[in-house]
Amino acid sequence: MKLSFLQPLYSRPGPWASTYLDTSRDIAEPDRVIASRWRRLRDDLTAHGADPATVHALHAAVGIDDDLPGRHGQALFATRGELVLAEELPAPPPHDTASVDALPDALPLVLQRAPDLPYLALLIGRAEDGDSVRLAAQAERWPAGRIDTDLAVRQTVPLEEWQQTAPQLSRDLADLAERGGAEVLVLGRDPGDTWVSDVLVDRLPEHLRKNLVTVGGRDHGGTWDRALLEERLSHELGSRLNAADQARLEAYLAQRARDRAGCEGTAATVTALRRARAAAVLVNDPASLPERLWAGPEATQIAESAAELHTFGVTHVREEPAGAALLRAAAETGAELVVVPRRTLPLDDGMGVLLHDDDAGVPPQ
Repeated sequence: MKLSFLQPLYSRPGPWASTYLDTSRDIAEPDRVIASRWRRLRDDLTAHGADPATVHALHAAVGIDDDLPGRHGQALFATRGELVLAEELPAPPPHDTASVDALPDALPLVLQRAPDLPYLALLIGRAEDGDSVRLAAQAERWPAGRIDTDLAVRQTVPLEEWQQTAPQLSRDLADLAERGGAEVLVLGRDPGDTWVSDVLVDRLPEHLRKNLVTVGGRDHGGTWDRALLEERLSHELGSRLNAADQARLEAYLAQRARDRAGCEGTAATVTALRRARAAAVLVNDPASLPERLWAGPEATQIAESAAELHTFGVTHVREEPAGAALLRAAAETGAELVVVPRRTLPLDDGMGVLLHDDDAGVPPQ
């Protein structure tokens, strides 16, 4: 996962107010409930020293995702009276939380965005009159549900022309999938009428047909049953990595086989980040990182102790949440992040580091 979307959080000094809030709308009186949750967080922020202007900036952003149905949440980050980043969460946070620290607490947001898997969503079926076929396709990413509106196709085709039209439509969809980097094909169709979709899907590229997730249900006016879709995707995609992250994981495993101590655990990861040697940082989900690390004003000034930083000439040091310090160092040095399910590969201290090729095997300093 590229961390460039976090750059606004590291382009200005703190202190940072970081808020994670359940803004689900599958409940009675959601606006009243969300307002009540926010009041508790607002009081927490004030108690921890957040200035009134920063609290007000967060307040203005709470609930702006009210166009999203069902269960979801918000991650909000503000400093010095300015809302800097507001992100939708595909699922509610386990707990509503608010914190004030020198660094933004972005790790829960990053964990929720993983595995950031690109897919092509294809909804296809006969129209209500039975005389035509409706098709809607768009490039999306899971689990964030981010949709690229420029990468979409919608078409209605008379049923008698369907077989003649399907070859060109399949080429259009293949092009759409390629431009969106789709690694999975998610197909919504009527399970009792598979012929219509088979005519098209059988002509799509093999890598999409081999990575097919079928979601039952009829075409409801050309829109998805989002609850059904998310449930199915969670079951099918929850343990996957996207192709780029899978390649990084495999490279990491090869590296670990040569020198586990040099690339796994807190000491190895922090050393690589301090020396800007990290191509990617691996973290487990659920997270099991140490509670705190020490950091200086610069992103690469990171260590397990204040004394360690002092030996490098860093005079102004502070204790920070480990996840916040790791993310800043990774984002600012160009390292990417690979979120690895703990059941897939438990990592020492919940973290590891893939070194740049020219650094593999170099003793840490």
